[in-house]
Amino acid sequence: MWSYIFRRILYSIPILLGVNLITFLLFFMVNTPDDMARIQLGSKHVTAEDISTWKAQKGYDKPLFINIDESGVGSLTQTIFYQKSVPLLQLDFGHSDSGRNINKDISQRMWPSLALAVPSFIIALITNIIFAMWMVMLIGTKLERFTLIVSVALMSVSGLFYIIIGQKVVAGMWHWFPVSGYQSGIDSWRFIMLPVIIGVIAGLGAGVRWYRSIFLEEINKPYVNTARAKGLSEHQVLFKHVLKNAMIPILTGVVVVIPSLFMGSLIMESFFSIPGLGSYTIDAINSQDFAIVRAMVFLGSVLYIVGLLLTDISYTLVDPRVKFK
Repeated sequence: MWSYIFRRILYSIPILLGVNLITFLLFFMVNTPDDMARIQLGSKHVTAEDISTWKAQKGYDKPLFINIDESGVGSLTQTIFYQKSVPLLQLDFGHSDSGRNINKDISQRMWPSLALAVPSFIIALITNIIFAMWMVMLIGTKLERFTLIVSVALMSVSGLFYIIIGQKVVAGMWHWFPVSGYQSGIDSWRFIMLPVIIGVIAGLGAGVRWYRSIFLEEINKPYVNTARAKGLSEHQVLFKHVLKNAMIPILTGVVVVIPSLFMGSLIMESFFSIPGLGSYTIDAINSQDFAIVRAMVFLGSVLYIVGLLLTDISYTLVDPRVKFK
């Protein structure tokens, strides 16, 4: 297993370098260092001297990839790409273009994001699986068709609709929860509860249908017929056999949301003014702060690769037939 993990880590290095390079190229195709200076200085009449000073302070006064004024290794190291990208491999994100310490910001903002994402993920996963199993038990009945129609209807409604209704009715008219904002500590649940409920409801239709399709594929396999022939009840067949054998596709789907547990929800945090990493990224995009955007994209890539590795390892826990080579 350890050799497999080591190989996967080695494979991830060129992937992270590629993500870093593509992010760098895409950003500088849109903005030049001069454009970034004008945006950050925020003045209508910015002189060339002001731009040069800002670029020197932020490290954008060097060439992008190759410095012809330097010789040897210096021609590569004395460039914007090398000095801004190599520290990312050590998870040293440096400072934003506005002067903020990105590592410190991440360490502070990750907790509101986790406070929102973890309950939403756990509650949604359990709810989706329970409803999907219930639909499988009712397969062929009118009630099962009705719940399927409801699931499609929930999928057809934009998540923004649930946010607007939640803020307008539940928070604004009924005053059950605050409309927006965040407060750390024990009272944080009052600000997190409404976004969590909205997140679960918004993803209920798609989640239930997806898990239902997984379970329907499993119940047609021979081992299910064997379990029923032994006299097991439908509950025992579903929860002891079907659910266990469906864990591999479930784990594969779960890994997709692992980065969001840390990175936060872009839309939810923005609408509810939660100071997490999602709103942090949106603010950086709006202000065109390349340092923060690059850091968040790289961090998301690292988390996704870690999630894939953890998923592969977890396969051995639910299916002994899976072996590492």
